[in-house]
This record gives sequence, C-alpha cells and structure tokens, in this order.
Amino acid sequence: MSVLQGIKVLDLTRILAGPWSTMALADLGAEVWKIESLEGDDTRSWMPPAKAGISTYYLSANRNKQSLAVDLRKPEGRQLILDLAAQADVVVENFLPASLKRLGLDYETLAAVNPRLIHCSITGYGRGNPMENRPGYDFIIQAESGFMSITGEKEGEPMRLGVAFIDLVTGMNAVQGILAALFEREKSGLGQSVDIALSDSALHFLANVASGYLNTGKVPQRYGNAHASIVPYQLFNTANGSIALAVGNDEQYRRLCLEVLKRPELHSDPRFTQNKGRTEHRELLIPLLQQAFAQWPSEALIEALRAQAIPVGEVKDVAHALESETARYRDLVITAEHPVAGEVRMVRSPLRLSRTPTVAAKAPPLHGEHTDSVLGRVLGKDQTSLNALREAGVIR
Repeated sequence: MSVLQGIKVLDLTRILAGPWSTMALADLGAEVWKIESLEGDDTRSWMPPAKAGISTYYLSANRNKQSLAVDLRKPEGRQLILDLAAQADVVVENFLPASLKRLGLDYETLAAVNPRLIHCSITGYGRGNPMENRPGYDFIIQAESGFMSITGEKEGEPMRLGVAFIDLVTGMNAVQGILAALFEREKSGLGQSVDIALSDSALHFLANVASGYLNTGKVPQRYGNAHASIVPYQLFNTANGSIALAVGNDEQYRRLCLEVLKRPELHSDPRFTQNKGRTEHRELLIPLLQQAFAQWPSEALIEALRAQAIPVGEVKDVAHALESETARYRDLVITAEHPVAGEVRMVRSPLRLSRTPTVAAKAPPLHGEHTDSVLGRVLGKDQTSLNALREAGVIR
C-alpha cells in the first residue's frame, strides 16, 4: 500500500512547477487527474528532444497520471471541473488569479463545493499583491531573485542554471504545503488554501547567500565554480582531466597537504592553516594547489583523496552520470511502456519509504487518454453523455 493511496488530486497545472508537484503526489500513490486543454499541456510541443514524436520534456514530469482533455472555456467544461473538485481531496492549479476567477474556479468557489478540499495555487509572485497577475517564468525569476548574479565566471556575465530549478523547488514546496494541509485536515476536518510562489521559493533557496547579505550588508559576488566561504572548494585541472574538490574543514585540508600532496608548507603557512585565512588568501593558494594537482592523473588523484576521506568527484556529462555506479546502485533509472514511444526511461522518485514505497511507474499519459474512463467512473457519465460532450467540443 502506498502512502497516499485513496487521495484524489485534481491537477489543473501545466508546464513544470505544477506538474512536478503532482507527479510527486502520484509517485506516492495519489490518483491524479491531469486536466489538459483540448490543445494539450504546453510541454507536449516543447521539442526536440523527442521520442517517437513525444516530447521528452513532457515525459519528465507527468508519469503516473490520468489525462483528461476538457475545454474550460465552455460552461459544461467548467461544470465538469466543479464536479470533479467535489470528489477530490486536493486541487493544484497554476493559473493567474484573475483567469481563475473569470473561469469561476477560484478557491472560494471550490471550497463552497467541497469544504474539505486542499487547494494549492502556484504563481510567479503569490496572491493578494499588485503583481499577482504577472506571469512567472523560471528564467525571469532566476534573474530577478539574484541567482544569476551569483552564477557564472567571476568576470563573466550572469548565468542561469542549466535546468529550471526554481520551477522544480517550487513544485517541491507545493508538495510540502499540500502534505502539511492534508495532515492538519485529519485533526480539523477542514481544507485550506496553500499559496506557493516562484519568487518566494527563489529567495528562500538563496539560503546562506541571503543570510550573508541580510546580516552583513555585503552584496554577494560570482565565484565561478569556487565557493564564497570555503577554500579549496572548486574545479581543478589534472594531468588528463579535471576534478571537483570540496575541502570542507581544516582537518581535511591538513590531510590534503600532508598525506596526499606531501606539501607540508601549504599547511604550515599561517595564511592557509585555517579556512578563514585560505578564503582571504585564495588568490595565492589556488595557483599553488593547481600546480600540484596538475602532476596527477585524475584517477590516481581521486583514489588518493578518497583514501583520506576528502570529498572529491569526477566531472561527468549527463550520460556518464546516468550510467554511473551511483545510478546503478540506487536503481535510479526506471522504465515504463508507452503506447506510442515504446519503452520510456525515467529517473525514479528520490523518496524512499520502507513500508509504503512509491508506486510502480506508469508512462505519462497520451493527451486525453483517460477522459472517458475518469468521467465515467468518478462522475457516472454514460456513453451517451460522453458522446454529447465530445460532439459539443467540451472534451476529447
């Protein structure tokens, strides 16, 4: 039995932050009804890359769901959503508040239909402020939140991260809020609304960088692959490649100098013995370390560092990472059969529960694949009713 078995989720989201959150709920066993427009989720057309004409972007965030194609612009379509909301435990949406209210699907309307409903709104800038109807995109929030200002080479331009990580962490925050609200409902019997914003998630995710500025007034800078507060903590070139080295404390640094590099002067120098000094004098220390590392082949250096319990890693591309020992030991790559694309490979959920594991993966659904089955099973629509809705252009 999965942990969320019996929980029904009405998913009115599209693109990434919302679908990422509802996929996590689906992995945990919730029944997720993914409502798509008659044109489909935007990401169905985001390609290349694609497999058998199916967008791999869409495949990344929509497994274990049931797809219903419904036209929310039509009154009959909106009524179907209200009827499903009456049967659901959770609704997740990422509409602009004005759009949702215009459709008559805002929280107040849904709560009147189902007082136990947990409603989660995902927006760019949150609700109840002058920016609530401004569209939110990960790239824009990365720029506005300061993340791009601290990412990239020191003398280079601000740089975004290679994945839409603010969308992803916002989806994770939505799951936390939803699970907390479900837990509280067990005591009160009442639902509530959860307000999740990309901008909130981004600023919260600044973590120690935000704390540094808020408590010192010093504006953080870019350090490329180096760390603002820890040295050495960056990439180094070797004789035949490069390594990622993370020396997290003074004892590790001592072992690096004495046991691995056999360079005691790099440790005994009072400027380098403690991390504060190494950080202040990084411009002197890093070239000395780089010179020493350049004498080693990557494999031998990594072996020597790991023998001294000094954190180090090989710089891999995505292919090597997904085929690595780590991926194999943790069974991170899973497969499911798709009716069009054949075998679809995915990265499994990182949630590992001993008694209530995540469900076996089902491939992301075809557009509208479950419209008839869900409306028939949940709302009792017979074939005549479904045919009438289809002919009227309400469903497909």
